[in-house]
Amino acid sequence: MNQRLLVRATGQVRPHQLAVLSQVLSECGVQLLDIDQRVTLGQTVLEALVLCDETSSTMASRLHSAWQTVEEDTGLVLSVHDLEQNTHAHGQASDLVMTLMATHLPADLLAQMDRKFSECGLVIERMQRLSGPSSLIEPAPAEGVCFEYHLRGENIDVDTLRQTLLRFGAEQGVDIALQKDSAWRHQRRLICFDMDSTLIKAEVIDELARRHGVFEAVAAITERAMRGEIDFQQSFRERMAMLEGLSESVLEEVADGLELMDGLERLMVNLKRLGYRTAILSGGFTYFARYLQKRLGFDEVHANELVIEQGVVTGEVHLPIVDAERKAELLKEIAERHGIAPEQTVAVGDGANDLKMLAAAGLGIAFHAKPLVREKARLSLSILGLDAILYLLGHDARGLYLQ
Repeated sequence: MNQRLLVRATGQVRPHQLAVLSQVLSECGVQLLDIDQRVTLGQTVLEALVLCDETSSTMASRLHSAWQTVEEDTGLVLSVHDLEQNTHAHGQASDLVMTLMATHLPADLLAQMDRKFSECGLVIERMQRLSGPSSLIEPAPAEGVCFEYHLRGENIDVDTLRQTLLRFGAEQGVDIALQKDSAWRHQRRLICFDMDSTLIKAEVIDELARRHGVFEAVAAITERAMRGEIDFQQSFRERMAMLEGLSESVLEEVADGLELMDGLERLMVNLKRLGYRTAILSGGFTYFARYLQKRLGFDEVHANELVIEQGVVTGEVHLPIVDAERKAELLKEIAERHGIAPEQTVAVGDGANDLKMLAAAGLGIAFHAKPLVREKARLSLSILGLDAILYLLGHDARGLYLQ
């Protein structure tokens, strides 16, 4: 029996607490899969994701017994959570996390939010600021202003609530992202990104077409594909055929001129420092994905390989084409290869070609996306840069590198 448990220890922060928790886990014979520590105003939360070969109740009893001998020295209270049972632990009650993000907050927005919660039958259990100490009402630094709300309500239709808050956020010029709270929330470990119009401020195929004199025709097909009006593979083959005869030297020119999406460099510095695995899953081209990998340190890239003969683009790519289905498959394959649970995966994209990848991930984020994608994705970011993803993962600016 392989049982996944979340072991959580909370209390006033002291030296050596992590060492003691690790020792207790080792003595109880569990396999450590992941570990995380957060400290706010002197209060620490230590969380360990573990695997055991006993029933959850038996292992919980063993862990609590072992912890009694060290509880006084550590000052921490231990709790053990069965990840499967935890999902249904509160019956019809919903435990939700809402992340409010903006460049600055309208003066009465927090009051309006409280009224909106009341209308929806929600109670605020906890509210904390994740962004830095800048003024709330003045334009903030690049990382913006962010508040995290922990909400609770009975018989909540989460999908309807999400759409209500999405519309309210659009009216107020702020991002509002709603997700169910779970033991997995601070245990994400794999993040997969679309490339064009997500990591970079361009659709590369359009830029190649511009230099080849077929921009208007290619851009029109690209836009229809991004809106989900035509099949990606069909549109991709049509656009590729128009690039036949393009000189290979143009690829380097386009790569050198790529403009990174706002917040990308800060995001990647922090993801690497925090131990996340990162991948590019793109319907674009490997030439440009590898350029970003070399520049920013992505762990792996998967995109379409152009067929080039005698220094000229032929209008073909090597199979298989990375389309919506392939992106979702790749996300699952990478997670399995590295022993990462599906619930620990995150996907980020902007177009209809990303929807299956977003749905396959434990957390799907639509970034500066087309309306269709914003409506269908579980989370959406439209105001701040890519580094706002760190807030959705629950990271506090005080523990991040923000330069």
